[in-house]
Amino acid sequence: MNPLSQSPARPRPRFPADVAAELKQAGWHPGRWQIQQAEEWADALAGHDVPHAVFPAAVEAWAEFGGLSFEPSGPGRQIAPTPFLLDPLCGLHQPRTLADLGRALDTRLAPLGEEMYGRALLAIDEAGRVYSLDHVGEWYLGAGVDQAVSALLLGTAPVRLRTGDL
Repeated sequence: MNPLSQSPARPRPRFPADVAAELKQAGWHPGRWQIQQAEEWADALAGHDVPHAVFPAAVEAWAEFGGLSFEPSGPGRQIAPTPFLLDPLCGLHQPRTLADLGRALDTRLAPLGEEMYGRALLAIDEAGRVYSLDHVGEWYLGAGVDQAVSALLLGTAPVRLRTGDL
């Protein structure tokens, strides 16, 4: 085969097309970086009566995705997608809850936002993994914000954390 006749490999898109469309509609674009807002959130969380953990993975997620709100519709792939907001101040009054789960997972957690208008808290750990905490348990949404946002928008079932996982 002639190596000159091969087309160069195209890079895989960061998000599936339907997720990219939802992100664009919410105001996200490649290169979005609201670091001043992220630093204000970091100061508010670290300075709270019971301080939150603040670390680079959280600040980076807040800078890129903070302030975005989603109202997905449709049946979803496995479950119905739920509305969510990426704003760490949604978890301002949950530092102990996040610290407890962080201890169980052997990491620190910071708030990332909320699902279903406050019925679930979104959190991120030091490695960038994302979780959802609601009244029935704790859920793993993905190894990074990209996977978590995609799962939430596409209605992909999260993995429930069980005692053996903690």
